[in-house]
Amino acid sequence: MNINENIIKLAKQNDFFRKVIKTGEYSQIVLMSLFPGEDIGNEVHENVDQILVFVEGNGKAKISEKEFEISESAIVFVDAGVWHNFTNTGSAPLKLYTIYSPPNHPIDKIQKAKPNTEEE
Repeated sequence: MNINENIIKLAKQNDFFRKVIKTGEYSQIVLMSLFPGEDIGNEVHENVDQILVFVEGNGKAKISEKEFEISESAIVFVDAGVWHNFTNTGSAPLKLYTIYSPPNHPIDKIQKAKPNTEEE
């Protein structure tokens, strides 16, 4: 990924469930797209902080025991070791990019659709 690319445009154009676009030594940028009704899946990253920035669509966040609505321009910080899930509650895809620190996925990983089993 070129440093000058528009991350919001890239996120809106992404149709894959998960697409790693840049991995550095200490962090990683991943694009995500959720179909209406689809969720990321309950997950926890024991040693990874995660920042999620929503660029299109509507959804619901569940962080530990708290639930709240998310929409375009929302940003959510998930501390390492905290259970979380995000669900698309709208009628169009929910588009976002997320930053993991340290990196959480293999370099250049692309998942066209949500996996059937928990990965993390």
